[in-house]
Amino acid sequence: YAPAYRELGQVYWRAGRLEQSKTNFKKYLDLTEGNIPAKTKYINSLFYAGDYDEVVKNVEEVLAVDQSRGYMNRLAGYSYYEKDNPDYEKAFQYMEKLFKTVDKESIIQKDHHYLARILMKKNQNYPKMVDELTSLKNQLDKEKSRLSTATAANKPKFAASVDELTKKVGTLENGVAAANKELDRGFAEYNKAFNFKRTDPNAPLSSLERSILSEMASNFYTYRRYDSAAKTWAKLIDPAKENNLADYMQVGRAYYNGEKYKTADSLFSAVIKKSPDYLPAYVYTARTYSRMDPDTKLGLAKPKFEKLLSVASKDSVKNESEMMEAMRYLGYYNMENGNYSKAKDYYNRMINLNSQNKENKIAGYNGLGSLETKAAGQEKTLEGKLGYLAKSAEAYEKIIAIDPANASAKSNLNWIREYQVSVKKGINPNEIKGIVTDKAGKPIAYASVRVKDTAAENLTNAKGEYKFEIPQDSEFLIISAKGYKSQEVAITKLRVYNVKLEQ
Repeated sequence: YAPAYRELGQVYWRAGRLEQSKTNFKKYLDLTEGNIPAKTKYINSLFYAGDYDEVVKNVEEVLAVDQSRGYMNRLAGYSYYEKDNPDYEKAFQYMEKLFKTVDKESIIQKDHHYLARILMKKNQNYPKMVDELTSLKNQLDKEKSRLSTATAANKPKFAASVDELTKKVGTLENGVAAANKELDRGFAEYNKAFNFKRTDPNAPLSSLERSILSEMASNFYTYRRYDSAAKTWAKLIDPAKENNLADYMQVGRAYYNGEKYKTADSLFSAVIKKSPDYLPAYVYTARTYSRMDPDTKLGLAKPKFEKLLSVASKDSVKNESEMMEAMRYLGYYNMENGNYSKAKDYYNRMINLNSQNKENKIAGYNGLGSLETKAAGQEKTLEGKLGYLAKSAEAYEKIIAIDPANASAKSNLNWIREYQVSVKKGINPNEIKGIVTDKAGKPIAYASVRVKDTAAENLTNAKGEYKFEIPQDSEFLIISAKGYKSQEVAITKLRVYNVKLEQ
């Protein structure tokens, strides 16, 4: 008696015994010789039992003989999303069919929610694509600079490279634009799901609505729409909840990543006011001020990292990573601002913080190596330079003793050795010189010769001559003068760069 199995299937479904529900609906289907209503109930039981492959198979069988049952696309779309090996493209196609084949009143809240999720997953490579696009654009800019200064013999090679990179950038830009369009639609579907049953915008949020908002905010964050993530997470904060520090931090971090630093700082400050010992707030406050002063010229982050170090030092074992972050910044800050003694203190503290932590020691010795190298560059006497370089070499040797495979330390040590040899010969390997003239060969006085993306700069004298020390690993010189077109020159192993400027 077929109806008995149907009723049993319903009873088991209500009781949450989904496998038994599926078994009885299958028996019902067999006894009714596969009629469509019976198959529909069976498909529902398959879905709730998590048998998604069978759902897809049976939906396709139904739609093959009865296209009018467009609502069946719903469970196929859901199932392609939920499968162990999901196929988000097919899930999207079924959901598209659902929205096109059923009337608006037949669309349920879950349809919007699933479509939003599917579009998010379908474009999960978006952050990687954006990073790759940024990298390619940087490569393209460098190749264009090289092309502009290349010799006639090398121009074809650089031109071909520029053309190839331009095509790659164009292709990737189209991909990013398409992904953005689908993500926009996905977030619109989240909003439809959220507002589906809301008639009063001021009504308390249901558990489902909170879940949708939380998921939506997380995806805003993942797909780098930080301002929207922050505003969405803010809607979930319950002011009446006593322990909501993590919620405020979540909103603050979103604003921080979205470069809304003042807003982020206000949230972190509010957390510190509520809980003066809450270390994550001090960490992000310091990072925020570091972002606002990236070249450390204003010193905005210095007191914030000092405060972070003070708070973290109350438990140096538990807060080791936070202390390391603070000391790394303070060491660098003091080194860049010429306070080598203070910088050295911080780097030595890093080395001694945890005798068992090799990474701490390597970071500290790296700092000492950089500091001594910088001091060598500023020292005027050859003897003084050699003294600093010996200390720098010692620091890198200690890194290699800890980590024999450390390529960076080996490279730095080799460079120091070459520097030592050059100094002994009375040659500074980082010093460049040249003459800046106009097209007719007339010297240009007070022309600026600057290392790109750094503060290293020198002005030519009355004879158009310049000579100064450039930072290690510098890539380009920017030569400019009033009334002349600026010129960018690639830095090679040469130490003399004579440049002619055009008006």
